[in-house]
Amino acid sequence: MSIPNIDVLYTATATAENGRDGRVASDDGKLDVVVNPPKEMGGSGAGTNPEQLFAAGYSACFQGALGVVARQEKADISGSNVTAEVGIGKTPEGGFGLKVAISANIPNVDAATAKDLLEKAHQVCPYSNATRGNIEVTLALV
Repeated sequence: MSIPNIDVLYTATATAENGRDGRVASDDGKLDVVVNPPKEMGGSGAGTNPEQLFAAGYSACFQGALGVVARQEKADISGSNVTAEVGIGKTPEGGFGLKVAISANIPNVDAATAKDLLEKAHQVCPYSNATRGNIEVTLALV
């Protein structure tokens, strides 16, 4: 899905040094973290990694999208949470790819309403729109 005429409201800027085994910092200094490959990928695992940062951003953004949809639907999502699991692995072509599993706990609505809210949030969330058709994203209720 292409969004050719997006009206940009905010632009985040971050710079990496030494790629996956170095440091990443935002231009405003609010984010400044050491990144290291996880032990499962032969790294030290001492710092965070890009997949954890992506999972953090995706889960926060998806929770925000869930809030937008819930307000439109007049649904109570208080006490809800969203978890994003981001997996990285080798593709059959020899490169690397990602897959994401989004799970949500929405305790104050029935299962059918929760499923509907989850699917609608997936249509609204900018991370979901950016990944749609590019990586596998699954949705689940917990």
